Amino acid sequence: MTILRAPNRQTTDGKEPAVLLEKRKFTVDANVPINPVLVTSEHAHRATGLVAIDDEGVKTAARHIGKRLEVESYTPRTWRSHALHVCPPEPYDPSHPETRRSFDWIFLISSLNFSFWSEYEGTPYRYGVEWREGWGSEKAVVHTGYWSLVAAIDRALEEGIPITDPAFYASEVSCPDSTVSHVFRAAPQSGEVIPLLTERIAILRQNGEILCKHFGGSFQGLYEAFMERTNGRGTALQLVRMVADTFPSFQDETVYNGQRVYFWKRAQILVAETWAAFYPPTPAEPHPLFPGPAGPAMHQLTMFADYRVPQILHHLKILVYPPELTELLRSHADLPSGSREEVSIRAASILSVERVRQEMLNVQKDGGEEISSVLIDFYLWDLAKKIEGGTDCIKGMQTNEILPAHRTRSIWY
Repeated sequence: MTILRAPNRQTTDGKEPAVLLEKRKFTVDANVPINPVLVTSEHAHRATGLVAIDDEGVKTAARHIGKRLEVESYTPRTWRSHALHVCPPEPYDPSHPETRRSFDWIFLISSLNFSFWSEYEGTPYRYGVEWREGWGSEKAVVHTGYWSLVAAIDRALEEGIPITDPAFYASEVSCPDSTVSHVFRAAPQSGEVIPLLTERIAILRQNGEILCKHFGGSFQGLYEAFMERTNGRGTALQLVRMVADTFPSFQDETVYNGQRVYFWKRAQILVAETWAAFYPPTPAEPHPLFPGPAGPAMHQLTMFADYRVPQILHHLKILVYPPELTELLRSHADLPSGSREEVSIRAASILSVERVRQEMLNVQKDGGEEISSVLIDFYLWDLAKKIEGGTDCIKGMQTNEILPAHRTRSIWY
């Protein structure tokens, strides 16, 4: 079995710094409510000196996003409205088998939620998965991008393949590589297979083994261990730290100019998706998974630095790209993971969404639930997909042309 290890990336001078050999210092018991993703992104943003953040663009976009969230009644509960999502039963019942199934579905999706850009972007030949439009529909469609992953998992479940069971996908006997390939088989017209299939299989094996060995074979077991370790007072950020410390494939980190930079895209989105899936019917109700006095404290998490949200942040005139970066994107050049361009785009995205959040807080009048970068990210990602599909557009404000998303082929996003 291939064992993935934490990233050993090079510094800009090509030397491996001693910091990579240090013991991981962020533990689930840490009481400091500061997200290292935000702190180290500040360093990376200054050190790269490439992508800028436009203050006026932040203010204009914050007003626009705030209005749209209100008009569209966009809340964490919107997560349950996506036709392909597997939703947990309500009210929350930890002993219900569907609760465990939902935990494990979210964990598997987040484990494999990376690298969906295609060499055939915008054509029928890109990788896609043919399945129903959603759980409540009989209409067959071809799902692409992130939704191809979700559709493939749902299709496998419908076919009786227990692909979300960690004990199943950890085993090369019960779930041989050929079965995984079958689960992710492409639609007939696709001219490519799912990217990084070998790496996805390795992640399945390793994550499944960790869950089976230490957490009773389920992400629900990890959550329960987390609550025990935090005396029932754990926050979302603490759970993110535990996930990143436990699973090498979630350790989305690099070293730039001798300092470690934390991005934690999939670790954060795993916790955020879990938070949204189990979000109570009304904000006044306590969240069933985070009953401590601080609740989830979702405002401590950042946006999820991928390639789709930076694309729309530039479209909204929040991010400013220098001409040389614009030309790289237009040429569809590959940006290596850990490169100046890639680190700068991701760091600036994290900081800019946090600034949008702060601007929205400044004008918030109703004293409602604190706005989180997580909800802003969810909304921007959904908006980007609608714009891509031609079902939505930005009105009432000036925008930049939509540039191609940056291309970095990696397991991190």
